[in-house]
Amino acid sequence: MLTMANKQLWENVLGELEIGVSKANFSTWFKNTYIVKQEDGVVFLGVPNGFAQEWLSNKYHKSILHSLRALNEGVRSIEYIITKNPPSEAQETHAMSEKTLTNSGELPLKDLYINKEDNLNPRYGFESFVVGSFNEVAYAAAQSVMKKPGSAYNPLFIYGKTGLGKTHLIQAVGNGIKQTFENKKVYYLTAEKFYLDYVNSVQINKVPVFKERYRKYDVIIMDDIHYLEGKGGTQDEFFHLFNTLYNNNKQMIFSSDKHYNYAELEERLKSRLGQGMIVDIREPDFESKVVILKSKSRQANFELPNEVIEYVSSTTQSSIRELEGILNMVICQTQLKNRELSLQEVKSLIKHNERPKKMLSVEDVVRVVSDFYNVEREQIYKKTRRKEIVKPRQIIMYILREDFNISYPTIGQKMGGRDHTTVIHSCEKIRNNIKDNNVLLQEVERIRSMF
Repeated sequence: MLTMANKQLWENVLGELEIGVSKANFSTWFKNTYIVKQEDGVVFLGVPNGFAQEWLSNKYHKSILHSLRALNEGVRSIEYIITKNPPSEAQETHAMSEKTLTNSGELPLKDLYINKEDNLNPRYGFESFVVGSFNEVAYAAAQSVMKKPGSAYNPLFIYGKTGLGKTHLIQAVGNGIKQTFENKKVYYLTAEKFYLDYVNSVQINKVPVFKERYRKYDVIIMDDIHYLEGKGGTQDEFFHLFNTLYNNNKQMIFSSDKHYNYAELEERLKSRLGQGMIVDIREPDFESKVVILKSKSRQANFELPNEVIEYVSSTTQSSIRELEGILNMVICQTQLKNRELSLQEVKSLIKHNERPKKMLSVEDVVRVVSDFYNVEREQIYKKTRRKEIVKPRQIIMYILREDFNISYPTIGQKMGGRDHTTVIHSCEKIRNNIKDNNVLLQEVERIRSMF
């Protein structure tokens, strides 16, 4: 029988693996896998068939073993065994009841059931979505769409870096509409699935069937629309689907890792996407990270010490997904050691598992910002007060300070030998201006997404 500790361990491992694996491969090879048991440092991993057994052992063994060892130092090896009987809901419910009665401190099972009719995950609701200054506009827009689908903000386009909660938010809209409007047909899918469905329909000569499939819904929610970049035929079909849904007041909701203007999409498609509401989700600030960690801890029925919360919030440039990953690592290690971890242990755990940061030079930042504003890079370093040069230069200084924590004197030296007081003034000016100038804020966030 699958124990709670095994299930939680494997969920944490899957969360780590999903980041580095395409959605198609993740769904194909990791579906219906689970830890059957652990004996003497050997993890027995249940897989549904021989294909999965061979593929996982040959292609993903090192990644799986690395993730397992990061969460459980006692793991020595993995055995892949074919099993046709994954743990039943009854067994899981029984395990949950035992946990409640014994108060063992183990994590409750998460409801991972996906509704096959609409493809929505019921875990993604507004009640579990953490709102902060970094996502409050997107949250408000999503709420409006949920209350008035087809008339408020159509389409709704939400963009931002990966791991910031876009999927959670757009699925929360779908789940909210289902609860409020029982007669509306809602469907969630990724742009990759839309592409694969289209390609398959062409291959089997059933494009008309493909066309009608998505036109029957009242609400279409499409994730990762940037995946359609460079796929002309699929973009053409999507364009016609968009027009049909829009003309019939059917709600459309999209997410993307980037603003549609910076994606390789047809101009007519960009024009359609710009008809509705476009909002971004930024990286959370310190206060928001604190709220997120406290909220996720409560959801997991786990008390995370304040010193750990403040340390993680102040020292990591993490997405929400990565913050949740850190929390899961702490919970898992706490369960394995059967005691609360010290702050030093948490620091070591994070350091051991952190991914290497992308190395960027000052010249890289200058290049990206200069290209964004279409100015000559050499002009950035010169002693000129031309407005079209001063603004990009100040933004470069601001990003170097805020995102890369480079000292004011060093920035001044790298930017043409300027005094550190000039750098301080430039950073303060951008920092203050983005509070009231939404256009400038959007520009800065788009630049950040390019690194």
